[in-house]
Amino acid sequence: MKIRELIILLTLGTGTLRAQDAAPPSVDLYSGEKQQATTATPSPGPNGPDVPELSQLDEAFKKTSLGKKADEQQLHIEWRRLKNQVVRDPSVRAAEAATHTAHTDLEKRKRLREYYDVYYARMAALASTAQIKVALQALKGTHINQTSQPRVRPTPTPEGYTPAPAPTPAHKQKKHKK
Repeated sequence: MKIRELIILLTLGTGTLRAQDAAPPSVDLYSGEKQQATTATPSPGPNGPDVPELSQLDEAFKKTSLGKKADEQQLHIEWRRLKNQVVRDPSVRAAEAATHTAHTDLEKRKRLREYYDVYYARMAALASTAQIKVALQALKGTHINQTSQPRVRPTPTPEGYTPAPAPTPAHKQKKHKK
């Protein structure tokens, strides 16, 4: 008995599913007058102006500036990312270790310049945009300028030059007694 009920339910169920199919497009739903009026009107044009593709919009917004502060922040983030990658490089580590083993100040400044050359060359090789490369060149110039000592004997002393002796306190007392 249960099997018969199940078969009957299945046959009724498939019949109702077919009743839900869409009508074919050739079915005339309008009367003759309305059909002629609807086919006589021209098709409407596209709605609104031409809209660019999504990829074109993405490119347009990548090129525009978000403001000076936001650009500086993005530049700083990119610089930190590059710095974290370069710090682990063996050639950069070797150049940095060489700066710590210098015996004189002149030698240390020379090794620091070599380190900055290696460090910033590696960062420039990994940089993705021209803007970050320009910023890296500016930072490199700043660091290398810090290693110079322009006030310490900027030119060699001429031959035969003897500096005048510094006045002593006794010499100053003799001038006052006269």
